[in-house]
Amino acid sequence: MTIAHTGIKVPATQHAAVVAWYEAALACISYKKAMAFAEGQVVGFADSAGSIDWWITAAADATTVLPTHTAFVANDRASVDRFHADAVAAGGKCNGKPGIRPFSGPTYYAAFVLDPVGNNIEVVCTAEV
Repeated sequence: MTIAHTGIKVPATQHAAVVAWYEAALACISYKKAMAFAEGQVVGFADSAGSIDWWITAAADATTVLPTHTAFVANDRASVDRFHADAVAAGGKCNGKPGIRPFSGPTYYAAFVLDPVGNNIEVVCTAEV
């Protein structure tokens, strides 16, 4: 089954900072902020084809926000490496340096970074080298 869109909720007080972090961290895979509504409290990100499929929503009640895991696809391993470097430079916390994850497959090359509110963000490339 294909997922049409998904997203995360973040504390309203950190929403702008988290959106800025994702803009910096995901630029290397051509993901960018593409739409905002509800006075900027809901922000959609799109890939280079323009499909808005990932959303960041401000949650007024921060106690309802739980960390999630999201994996984005990269076209090459260099983009995975750039994601890790850019995301950490933008203030994320390394949660797994770029490398092969043999338990996920012989070409599963991924990196993991915790965003500013603790979501585990992965960028993965499964292309053969």
